Amino acid sequence: MLIDPPLFPVTLLKRYKRFLADVRLDDGTELTVHTPNTGSMLGCAEPGMRVWLRDTQNLKRKYRYSWEMSENNDGVKIGVNTMLSNQLLTEAIESGLITELQGYEQILSEVPYGHENSRIDLLLKNKSQDCYIEIKNVTAADARGLAIFPDAVTQRGSKHLRELKAMVEAGHRAVIFFSVQRADVTGFRSANEIDPCYAKTLTEVFAAGVEVMAWQAEVTEAEICLQNQLMIEM
Repeated sequence: MLIDPPLFPVTLLKRYKRFLADVRLDDGTELTVHTPNTGSMLGCAEPGMRVWLRDTQNLKRKYRYSWEMSENNDGVKIGVNTMLSNQLLTEAIESGLITELQGYEQILSEVPYGHENSRIDLLLKNKSQDCYIEIKNVTAADARGLAIFPDAVTQRGSKHLRELKAMVEAGHRAVIFFSVQRADVTGFRSANEIDPCYAKTLTEVFAAGVEVMAWQAEVTEAEICLQNQLMIEM
């Protein structure tokens, strides 16, 4: 996915009210910007960090600029915009990159489903079997160099896992897909120390037939694309 125009760097002052952050431009100007991430942004929102903004060029928006990436102390860029994950996976499927998700005639998004009033991120359809895909954007990492999810307790995330399990029980295919937007990790695991309920539910639905996939993205200020599959530690 190309980013046009390319992002530009600023210094993070603070994040607050979930969707807002104050930043300082290199010329000293301070701005309030939109934050497209509802998680805790563990390790990605420390005051003083270099972060990267997108200029929406929409003068009607209250907050014209959007925080898209953070840069850690090692210079690694981390994609924090959770709304990009669906597009990243759709592009990867359409390009043939993810062989396990080929062979479908349609790709639908945000389709209502399940018994708990959910919407599936992607629904792949063909004549033989539908495939329900829930996508999670992953930004946090542990000291071992593994990407971890979630970065905060998420009852909604556990609900999505239960919905996927119900789809498998109904005869469909179901996938939980972790889109890891950072290049400095070597694998993925669920963050049991942050949300033990989510970790337990993930193990249960995996045993019930829900497929678990984790892919790493290459992240730059000009382009983000899924690149390689990560080993998963269950």
